[in-house]
Amino acid sequence: MLNLATLAKSRFYARDETFKPFAGQTLAMIFTKPSARTRVSFETGFFRLGGHALYLDPNTIQLGKREPTKDIARVLSGYNDAIMARLFAHADLLELAQYASVPVINGLTDYNHPCQIMADVLTIIERKGRFEGVKLVYVGDGNNMVNSWLRLSTRFAFEFVCVCPPGYEPDAATVKMAQDAGISKVTVTNDVRSAVVGADVIYTDVWASMGQKDTLEVKMRDFAAYQVNEQLMALAGPQALFMHCLPAERGLETTDAVVEAPYSVVFQEAENRMHAQNGVMLHCLAKTSVL
Repeated sequence: MLNLATLAKSRFYARDETFKPFAGQTLAMIFTKPSARTRVSFETGFFRLGGHALYLDPNTIQLGKREPTKDIARVLSGYNDAIMARLFAHADLLELAQYASVPVINGLTDYNHPCQIMADVLTIIERKGRFEGVKLVYVGDGNNMVNSWLRLSTRFAFEFVCVCPPGYEPDAATVKMAQDAGISKVTVTNDVRSAVVGADVIYTDVWASMGQKDTLEVKMRDFAAYQVNEQLMALAGPQALFMHCLPAERGLETTDAVVEAPYSVVFQEAENRMHAQNGVMLHCLAKTSVL
């Protein structure tokens, strides 16, 4: 999928208008959790490769409310070549995948965000020349992004350190799965200053995700020592890149100076969402012959 993403990106920059592997195909995009980045990157990417994407907003789809999720999965499968879903509940995604007869792509759930991770790996490879063997330190809440990195650590060999305040550690079962796999070095710690030293990548995310903003006041107190600022980046060393899945709340989990610094790759990372997702869709729709 990463090779396909790289190919799609090269054709995009070459403005190759003959590269239309999705010509005549449609993608249904289900959103119960709104997002500008996810919609634009999927819709634009699918269109640029010759297909047509349909946006189904929360009021239109009403997943599991107006109609059972398993019925929606089968109806949309009859019309479309693939389904992308950005949802709150991971169980809803699993039910869609169970009953759909076309590929279902996880655009995000409260449990994980695999498309973002694909974009992140692509960005690290472009910047570092490799991904395996890097030290990636995540600073912040043990959320769906952390779960995604943990699951990736069972596929690629790298060092992953999750640094979070006490009480905000990631899902214990996912941590155990990652550590038991024995492929990557996986650590969860509360000591942010020691953890970041020698990191190739410092990664963070918002302290309170969509649907959790009522917890922000408490988190601002609990996470005060976990802001990724210029001092923390200096402690990591000159080799460290700064990454963030965006949108960033500047002044909270990171600072304006860090986002705008030369070591920040957040906008390259954001663009790579489209290219990485194109790689995923090329794989899911069996377009590997384009390589």
